[in-house]
Formats: sequence, structure tokens, C-alpha cells
Amino acid sequence: MYRRDFLRAIGLGAASAVAGSAATEAVETSRRPNLLIIHTDQLSSWALSVYARRLTRVPNYGKVLVETPRIDSLARDGALLENFFVNSAVCTPSRGCLLTGRYPHAHGAYRNNIEMNRDEVTLAHVLQRNGYATGYAGKWHLDGEPKPGWIKPERSMGFADCRFMFNRGHWKKIEDQPTGDPKVSAYKVVGDRDTYTTDWLTDKTIDFIEGRDDRPFFYVVSLPDPHTPFTVREPYMTMYRPDDMVTPNTFKPPRPARAAALLRNKARYCGLVKCIDDNVGRLLDTLRREGILDETIVVFTTDHGEYMGEHNLYGKNQWYRTAYQVPFLVRWPKKVKRGAVIDEFVTNVDVQQTLLGLMGIEPSGREQGRDASPLLRGEAVRWKNEAMIHHSSLKSAGVFTPEYELILKENGQHMLFNRLHDPEQTANLFSRVAHGNVVQELKDRIVRHHNHVASPAVSWLNKLQRATGIAEGHWANR
Repeated sequence: MYRRDFLRAIGLGAASAVAGSAATEAVETSRRPNLLIIHTDQLSSWALSVYARRLTRVPNYGKVLVETPRIDSLARDGALLENFFVNSAVCTPSRGCLLTGRYPHAHGAYRNNIEMNRDEVTLAHVLQRNGYATGYAGKWHLDGEPKPGWIKPERSMGFADCRFMFNRGHWKKIEDQPTGDPKVSAYKVVGDRDTYTTDWLTDKTIDFIEGRDDRPFFYVVSLPDPHTPFTVREPYMTMYRPDDMVTPNTFKPPRPARAAALLRNKARYCGLVKCIDDNVGRLLDTLRREGILDETIVVFTTDHGEYMGEHNLYGKNQWYRTAYQVPFLVRWPKKVKRGAVIDEFVTNVDVQQTLLGLMGIEPSGREQGRDASPLLRGEAVRWKNEAMIHHSSLKSAGVFTPEYELILKENGQHMLFNRLHDPEQTANLFSRVAHGNVVQELKDRIVRHHNHVASPAVSWLNKLQRATGIAEGHWANR
């Protein structure tokens, strides 16, 4: 329609020139890389063999419990981020940070089951405006309370193909229906190869890739595993033996039965991870078969980790490292050096700018994170190694640095851990006189950051900053 109106207005010659320009633009767009993000739920670094082998400083973590060769291949052929942190270790805020490049209070979904601000600019919006076909399959968890809440186009936040995008839930069986939304079964029902959720979502992603048009694509496959319930289809359910598992050194069960249950759950968790790894292999094989593997940026990550018995905890959203420091792998031979290990601290709010920087596309300008693409390209760049924690309660805030983790709490139950000498975080050093200067310096960082991004936590953080007790008198009577 535009071309016909243009011809009427200014004539055939000018129209030909415009058509040529459009063709040139189409060629340029076609040269842009595809982007595939494989996003898991509650996956700890120790569960991937490529990361487990790097955790030898921590007893019982350097042991490989499950081999993940397909995921590991992304590190072999691309980059492994050694110090990637989520800013909030719970599903909803973490996912919002990754897709908007903004902290939880800024994108609005600061705790679970709150919808993201409707005016947020997601990575999908930016790429869609740059000529990308966009799509999403799997758990979204940014649309409030609906469960499953199959997402419709008017609420898909830039993901045009949203047929298999649901808001929340961890079902183990999903079935296509002749009409309407897919059918989910009760959590206790586990599907087969065609209906088990991880397989089913992988199938949908493969269908999208194989049925793509000439545009570059951006697709997210969001796998609800290895989150609870710890059940998976065979052969994965019984692939790993509880007797081969190890318990964390900080696991001190009050009853032997709890130790047995932990080992059983951990074995099943490993089965869930193995199922994910095999499906990552299917995705990589599809890209290779389609001849576009090296023209596709492949990212593998998660929304947070799983404590699995550490400090007698399951799940996430506490203050210990495992829930925050998680896997992030990226493969793109054109610009990411093969086998690179990135030691610098990168967080969820950096992801959008980093990927767009790698692709040569301007971000929206609303992002609060940093562009880490120079690190992935192997370029020298000034970089501050810190990761800020925005807890979903809004009543605690913290920072990770290479040496320490400091957590400040509105209730005064602050925590300081030396990450180098106490990687299992067993000794809270906050009240030690010798660490007073460390606490003060890190506290100042936290308070400055939260003021800079206008976080709701500033109300109590500023009071804490003005108080002299934490800086001086706190240690006087110790």
C-alpha cells in the first residue's frame, strides 16, 4: 500500500530509488544475527558439569554429579561468565531485569506474581522494531496472578509469536488441543516424550526455527525446570542414584530422614538437568541442520539458583551466593572468542544492553545496566566488579564484590561474608571489629546505588546511613 501511494505522489523514478534503498536495508537486516535465549528456572551452577569443574574451592561442589555436554559445548565454542549474578533471586523480578535491563522496582514486578509495567521496553520490543521476528515459548511470570495464563498478543510485550507462552506454573505435561489453548495436567501427572514440558517446549522452538521467514529472529524458550516439583519423565527420573549424591557441608538435618529426602531430591534434580541438556542438544542440532548455528547468538542462563540443602534451605530468595551467582553462557563465533572465560561481574540488568551491543543495535535508552559486550569481544574496558542485590521484600539490600558479600536489613540483622576465605558462607563477620572499614565502604556503595536508581529501599537505607551505630558504635561494645 505504501509503495502504491508513493508512486501516485512522486512518480515511478523516485519510487524505484526508494525501493532500492528498502532492498539495501533488507539486506543489512538479513545479515544481523539471530538470537536464541534458553532460559531455565532455578538452575544452580553446580548442576552443570562445565561449572562444577570450576568450583573446586568449595568442598562437595567440585564433584560432577551430572554431565551436561550439550550445554558445556556453549562454553567450549563461546564464552562462560564466571561471575554472572541475578539482581533478585526470585522468578518474577529476575526475569523482568533480564528482559528490560532495569531493576525490579523500576520495571514494576519487584516480587512474584506482580505484572511488569505495561510501558516497559523489552528486548523483544527493541528487536521487533529493528526488523526481527520475535517469539516466546514457556514460562513468562511477568503478567501477575494468572495461572497458567496463556499470553495473548496484546499482552506479550513484543513477542509476536506467543501461542505457547504462559504466565506461570510448573506442570509436567502439556498437550496441544484442536482449538484453544494447550491443556495442562495436574502437577503429579508426568508426560511422555511428546508431552513432557521440556520436550514439548523444545518441539515448539524447533517448529519456529524450521518455519521461520527471511527475517532474523529472536526467540526465548523458557523451561520451567529444574524447579520443583522434582519429577521428570523416564529415563531421567531414575537415571541418577541418591547414593551417588553429596550433601552440602552446611546441611545439618535435625532428622536422618531429611538427609535421605535431600539425596533423593538431588538425584531427581540431576535428572531434570540432564533432560534439559539433551533438549539443548536438539536445539543446537536444529540450528546446525538449518545452516544457521554460527549466525545465531545462543544464550543459556536461568532466573536464579537452588539451595538444595545449603544452610538447611531449599529454593531461593535468601541471601546466600548460590541463588544469585548462576550460569550464563553465550555462543556466537563471529564476535565471541571460543573458550573465553569472563571473570568480570555481570548481572541481569546488563543483559539487554550487552546483547544489543554485541548485535550493533541501539538500546531503548531506559536501561539501568551496563553494556558488557566489550568483555565478550575480548576488548580492554574499565569495569567495576560488583553485583547489587534488590531483595523482593524491599527490606534488605546487598552487594557482591570479589572478596565480600554484605547484606543490610531493615531489621538490623546484617550479614557480611568473606567470599574468598569462606566460600560456603558459614561465618557472619559483620560484628567483627576488624571488618568495620569493609562494612562502611560496602554500605556506602549500597546506599549510593539505591539512591541513584531511586529504589524504595532508600527510605530505610538512608536512615541507616545517617545512624552512627553501624559505622562506629556497633562494634564499640563487642
